[in-house]
Amino acid sequence: MDKIKCIAIDDEPLALQQVAGYIGKLPFLELMGQCASAFEALEIIESQQIDLMFVDINMPDLNGLEFVKSLTTRPLLIFTTAYSEYAIEGFKVDALDYLLKPFSFAEFSKAATKARNQFDLVKKSQDSPEKLESNDEFLFIKSEYKLLRINLNDILYIEGMKEYVRIHLAGQKPVMTLLSMKSLEEKLPKTKFMRVHRSYIVNLKKVSTVERFRIVYDDKTRIPVSDNYKEKFQEFLDKNFMG
Repeated sequence: MDKIKCIAIDDEPLALQQVAGYIGKLPFLELMGQCASAFEALEIIESQQIDLMFVDINMPDLNGLEFVKSLTTRPLLIFTTAYSEYAIEGFKVDALDYLLKPFSFAEFSKAATKARNQFDLVKKSQDSPEKLESNDEFLFIKSEYKLLRINLNDILYIEGMKEYVRIHLAGQKPVMTLLSMKSLEEKLPKTKFMRVHRSYIVNLKKVSTVERFRIVYDDKTRIPVSDNYKEKFQEFLDKNFMG
């Protein structure tokens, strides 16, 4: 069985030591780093494969929530914090669990098992990739052993997240599926969708505000247009510009 490569992030030395100790007790986890700040964690994430993060929320300079939101692709995530008021925000960024300090090894083990189940699901799915059937109005995808119909007009944007993608929908919960960004890009109608970043495909009909080559969906969601796609995106803007 593949071990889950994880890191612990906490600015409190004793709390960091506790999480690291708990990780060492679980045979399916492998500790890749102990980080006293989000900036230390970022260096590790950018240099090696990390499958799971245990992240404290209330940290100086860059707190755990803002750190997670800043990541283009996110490992599996479990928050650890002494402040229960962050729970709702934590789950908004798809945290698998939320451990309230002080937590026991039993509570930690239960949360880690959730991560293992999600990790195993992705690994098993690699042997039978999710299917994609589409036309110009809707597509069918396999997600969590179900075949789901998604209307193209409901898609806001698609976010690549390592082995799988998250399809963000207007007024609905995002849909996760084991597909590559390349396979989606090839299937989606090019008149309606455009890849603007290695990790993002946007529905052009849903693009209403652009600030300095960032597509703004709301106060918290700004999708960058990377250099490799700026020329193509600028052509789209010029073609539809009135001024």
